[in-house]
Amino acid sequence: MGIKVNKKDLQDLKKDIDKAIDTSMKSTYIFFKKVTPKDTGNAKSKTMYDQRTLTITGAYPYAARLDDGYSQQAPKGMTQPSLVYLRKELTSEFAKI
Repeated sequence: MGIKVNKKDLQDLKKDIDKAIDTSMKSTYIFFKKVTPKDTGNAKSKTMYDQRTLTITGAYPYAARLDDGYSQQAPKGMTQPSLVYLRKELTSEFAKI
């Protein structure tokens, strides 16, 4: 008894997984910006997504302070709600594979 794996099937699966991750991260980036508090708009405009490293970054000096719940607009910050959102997105995307 044994298992034989078709290399093309594995390559297709990898592509599907990569696409699911990319789609989920892009969606989470949009969500992250949505939950980012807005006063002047600086925080939202300087929130960046690096597709190569799959990283969402608040590129402004007070990002950590906002993420710690400093603003009443985002008492839970942005990271924790975004991680919950990302988990749901990944679950949904992987269910399609």
